[in-house]
Formats: sequence, structure tokens, C-alpha cells
Amino acid sequence: MKISNFAVLAAGAALLASCATGPQDPRSEALRMMQRDFKTQGIASIDRLKQDELQAACDKYGDNPPKEIATKLQNAQYAAIKWPADGKFLGDWKAGEKVAQNGRGMAWNDKGGVGGSCYNCHQIAPATTSFGTIGPSLKQFAKLRGYGPDIQRYAYAKIYNSKSYSACSQMPRFGHAGALTQKQMQDLTALLMDPASPVNR
Repeated sequence: MKISNFAVLAAGAALLASCATGPQDPRSEALRMMQRDFKTQGIASIDRLKQDELQAACDKYGDNPPKEIATKLQNAQYAAIKWPADGKFLGDWKAGEKVAQNGRGMAWNDKGGVGGSCYNCHQIAPATTSFGTIGPSLKQFAKLRGYGPDIQRYAYAKIYNSKSYSACSQMPRFGHAGALTQKQMQDLTALLMDPASPVNR
């Protein structure tokens, strides 16, 4: 098969152009495509594509930022937690189980505060036999750790913003993002902490 001089020249020009510009960063290219194609609809706004300082650092360091940077970021996340005004961390564990089981939330046509999808990543109540293993098992959470106010506060904070304890945690920042209401987070905390909850039997 005979190849024309034009084809050889065109291929050479393309090769030189790629060498001059260098390889494209796949993440930057993906972000450009999303910014081009994503449109605000309902509660799903274009702001979801903007990284905050924490997200940018986790991206930059491959989810493993230097300790001093991670500590600074975690402290800032913890300081931004909005604690319950009444100082109570425990709601209704039965309502918390419904939130944990519900996988819907933050879609364009939601109003916010719909579900937590907790079982997608965690084992929680022992009667539920279908669960994810990305996150640690939460079975017997308070039975193993204690039922006191410090552990209640810790559990609420982890639900509100897990990145306040681990900067690049894969767990969503439910309170920070407005994905769950304060009551739902109190109910989930009760699911983990209430002695009557099946989690602690």
C-alpha cells in the first residue's frame, strides 16, 4: 500500500504538536468537560464543581497530604461544624434507621435532607445483611466505645463532617454539604449511640 507524502507530513505535524503541548492532565480535561456540559437545575448547582481548599489539597496530594497540612485542614473543618443549639446529640434511633436505609439525596429535584445511604458503606444494624464494606463496621458502636457525651459529640461530628477527623476521608460531609438536616444527623447519632438501638445489642 502506498502512503502519500501529504499523509506522512500530516502525521508528523500532529506528532510535533502533541510534543509541544505535552500530555493533557485527565482530571483537568474532565473538569473542563463538566464545566462546559453541566447546567444548574434545582438544588444541583454549578457550585458543586468548585473545589474548596480541602478538596484541592486531597486532589493535589492523592488523598495523602503532609501531616501539617492535613491537621490544619481538619481543624478548619471541625471549627465549621454547626452543633445542635439545644446541645442534644441524640434524636430518635428508629428515625435514624430510616435515614440510614434511604439512598436518595441531593438530586436536582430533592429539597435536601432526604437520606444518608449509610448501608452503602457500613455494616450498622445486625438485622440488615446487605451492606458495603468501604467504611468500617459500626455494629455495637457505643457498646464498644461507651455511651458518654464525648462519644456522642464525636459521632455527631463524624456524621456532620468526617473530614474534621480525617482530611481526605471518603465519607460525605453530610452537614457541611446540607445533605442532611440537623434532626436527621441527631437521629443517626441515636442509631449509633442509643442503648436501645439494635446497633448496640
